[in-house]
Amino acid sequence: MYELTHYINGAHVKGTSGRFTDVFNPATGEIQAKTPLASKAELDAAVAIAAAAQPAWAAVNPQRRARVLMKFVDLLNRDLDKLAEALSREHGKTFPDAKGDVIRGLEVVEYCIGAPQMLKGEYTDSASAGIDIYSMRQALGVSAGITPFNFPAMIPMWMFAPAIACGNAFILKPSERDPSVPLMLAELFEEAGLPKGILQVVNGDKESVDAILDNETIQSIGFVGSTPIAEYIYGRGCANGKRVQCFGGAKNHMIIMPDADMDQVADALIGAGYGAAGERCMAISIAVPVGDETADRLIAKLTPRVESLKIGPYTAGDDVDFGPVVTAAAKERVLGLVDSGVAAGADLVVDGRDFKLQGYEDGFFVGACLFDNVTADMEIYKQEIFGPVLAVVRAQSYEAAIGLAMDNEYGNGTAIFTRDGDTARNFANRINVGMVGVNVPIPVPLAYHTFGGWKKSAFGDLNQHGPDAFRFYTRTKTVTARWPSGTKEGADFSIPTME
Repeated sequence: MYELTHYINGAHVKGTSGRFTDVFNPATGEIQAKTPLASKAELDAAVAIAAAAQPAWAAVNPQRRARVLMKFVDLLNRDLDKLAEALSREHGKTFPDAKGDVIRGLEVVEYCIGAPQMLKGEYTDSASAGIDIYSMRQALGVSAGITPFNFPAMIPMWMFAPAIACGNAFILKPSERDPSVPLMLAELFEEAGLPKGILQVVNGDKESVDAILDNETIQSIGFVGSTPIAEYIYGRGCANGKRVQCFGGAKNHMIIMPDADMDQVADALIGAGYGAAGERCMAISIAVPVGDETADRLIAKLTPRVESLKIGPYTAGDDVDFGPVVTAAAKERVLGLVDSGVAAGADLVVDGRDFKLQGYEDGFFVGACLFDNVTADMEIYKQEIFGPVLAVVRAQSYEAAIGLAMDNEYGNGTAIFTRDGDTARNFANRINVGMVGVNVPIPVPLAYHTFGGWKKSAFGDLNQHGPDAFRFYTRTKTVTARWPSGTKEGADFSIPTME
């Protein structure tokens, strides 16, 4: 067992609060590390260091800041396997999936190398007689991010890369369940040339989260997690005058039209529903085939694929489709929801509740489960499961199918599989969901577009990464300047106009 640290002012620092939490190996159920939980005083001290370091970093021109990001990308590629192994060890996801976690974060860093272009302002010559108007984007100061366990590399980079590219300092409060990779990322960024104090990692729980929300120096906060906590952070952060973006839960539907290629659909659902043991906010957890014949064909294709899924520890490499869930509590919650689906009358076509892996009996493994004939009033439908469970809800028409997604309280992601362009276009235009896939099961936009849901999946006006990130982490200042060629006598009491 090892003891983790915070990363403050360029060094690993032991916690002083005396409070710790356990970090498990999800495959074995064993405690492998202790994470310190910061006090308010520890958090505030880190913020003070960030505030002292930030002005000098903001004064560095954007091109030179971008060069630090370029070097950071090189180091991420150099240590990709090392980062992925540490991620898998604490999270439980397969090694290839862990590498994808790092790479999707790396891609946002690559996009942020374009900061000099993204930070350009606007200029109007001779807006009025002898008057020029121009704008500039300036850093906020100190920003903070509160990130979840399921993407311990990707989501921190989605937050701190644009914030730092814009000239801010950043305080990262990662999930206490798998904090090693965020600590490694901070080390790598400083190896790339980032000044000490600009990126700091403070591990903690609610006490440190509340300290972030209440600290007067922190100007903006990003959060990804459950909807109840997103609402709490958004409300308290905004009440304290901060700029806040929060991304919450999801219940992502995939509509399957009768004309869809059913083999393509089944393969898409297997990856989107069971990848990472379903612990993705963009996982497809609800499949909605239109018509009973479509549903019967779908179940026939899905059942053998689900039954043949390979489950095991990340050390098994490419021979494993997905691994354990992150904690024993997560496992119990998933199994409880599966039980509730059976009790409510849904058909459990593939039952993974009794899955055991020889040699890993104490691990947090849940076998793949497939439900048919789920209805919208069941808890298995209403709640975000965050486990390897796919529910099939039969719809008798396209309008009924699209209505399920539109009436759901969440609006993170959705997809439709069809060969009909008119149907696909209608779906994309009408659906009240933030990210839409057409024959794409997990429609996560690439780094140069923005990521964000609607309804109770997101709180705030701006999304993650893409152009929105540069808007979120900067303030616009507009300057109106006059350089008169002569002098004008007397005061002018009228409001300025374009004349």
